[in-house]
Amino acid sequence: MHILIVEDEAGILQFLQQGLEEEGYSISSATHGSRALELIQQNPFDLILLDWMLPEISGLELCQTIRETDFKTPIIFLTAKDTVQETIAGLQAGANDYIKKPFSFEELVARIKIHFRNPTQNPILTLGSIQIDTNKHTVTASGQEVALTQREFELLTYLVRNKAKVCTRNQIIEDVWNIHFNYDTGVIDVFINAIRKKLNLKIEQDYIKTIRGVGYLAND
Repeated sequence: MHILIVEDEAGILQFLQQGLEEEGYSISSATHGSRALELIQQNPFDLILLDWMLPEISGLELCQTIRETDFKTPIIFLTAKDTVQETIAGLQAGANDYIKKPFSFEELVARIKIHFRNPTQNPILTLGSIQIDTNKHTVTASGQEVALTQREFELLTYLVRNKAKVCTRNQIIEDVWNIHFNYDTGVIDVFINAIRKKLNLKIEQDYIKTIRGVGYLAND
């Protein structure tokens, strides 16, 4: 597995590279955004570790740029940015995961392994008039393609895979966000509201039900 580390602090970069190489991963690195883009254009990566505060191009801008053409490569933010608003911004930019500095190397490795899992599942999912093609990474509603962010796509896919089951907030934050500690699950509401708006779901056609105090239920 080939991982790209984008980090401008030399000590952290060396620590990550050495540790991940010892875990058996092939590592490339960049200390600023423009160099990272060059490497991404030249090489396919299996995962990207991305710092937020970078010279020239911020990690947030870099993540958004990557997601314009690449919807599949997992991106994990490693950053000292730790407010709820900053976390939401990072996830909305297309990141798959968000690990706050300082972090445990063991936790990082565990998160990476989660993203490298590749279960065999039906690539076509349906929910009423909504169809999700997980191979092509497309969503259509009543035959019209709908543009979702990476995180919105993952959340909708998760709910539809668990159709007719109540997904609790804790389950969603753990399985979709890969966050396994006490965390403000209010971020889920932001994404659910965005999904409903983009799918143009009216109240009588809303296939995503809010189970108050518990979580969400996807049902036809």
